Amino acid sequence: MSVIKPEQVTPACPVISTEQIPLTVEPTTIISQAAVPTIKVPVVLVEPTLQIVVEANIPLNPPATEIKRVVKNVFLNQVKLVPVAFTRIGTTDFFNVTRAKLFVGGFIRKNIEYASAACTGALLDTIADVPFTGFADITTFLTRPIIGISEASKAFFLNETDGQVPRLDKNFFQNLVKYNEQPFGELVAANFYELDFSPVIATPEGTFNSLTEKIVLDLTVKVLQTQQLLIAATQQIAIPPAGTVGCEE
Repeated sequence: MSVIKPEQVTPACPVISTEQIPLTVEPTTIISQAAVPTIKVPVVLVEPTLQIVVEANIPLNPPATEIKRVVKNVFLNQVKLVPVAFTRIGTTDFFNVTRAKLFVGGFIRKNIEYASAACTGALLDTIADVPFTGFADITTFLTRPIIGISEASKAFFLNETDGQVPRLDKNFFQNLVKYNEQPFGELVAANFYELDFSPVIATPEGTFNSLTEKIVLDLTVKVLQTQQLLIAATQQIAIPPAGTVGCEE
């Protein structure tokens, strides 16, 4: 008759813990006063959705027999706003942009998971970057961009001894340089529509070594510029509990 030995139990690892001390909570007194601050913040110039159409041919090595999943992301390396029409702000050398070309460039990163012809083979993976570039005509802005124009002046002189001859070796120069806030872009959303297929029709058990992709991408971007704004606001000042200074006796 065999004897059943009791199962050996391994004790759990000891853990050091510390009991937390509860803290008291008191509301902080806040006082308010009217204010008209001048702030410098990024403002949204335009937030368009651009449709980008791309076709690509992606090699598969080793060959595939079935596509299982395609995961996509978009990466931007260019969002540039080029002004082409302006209106002057008052009598200054600053202008509001009324029309611009928006240049966008980047790539679609695709992670393709597929099965090979092996009976019990593991899933294979191919990562491909599909580049794209293009531009859009922007005529409507949520907030108009502001640009300051630099200028240069030059003055010439006559010869001191002969008023009929200019001094070619003597000039006066004046340069005014305005440094503008550069509009910049942010990625908001990407909506992909795509058709993936083998350029050569494969049999159910056959393989194919490339994948043709026709992609329609609805890309939403946000274009911003840091601007200085005068706003109406309410200042709120947090008053900590009173100490000994200023207390009434």
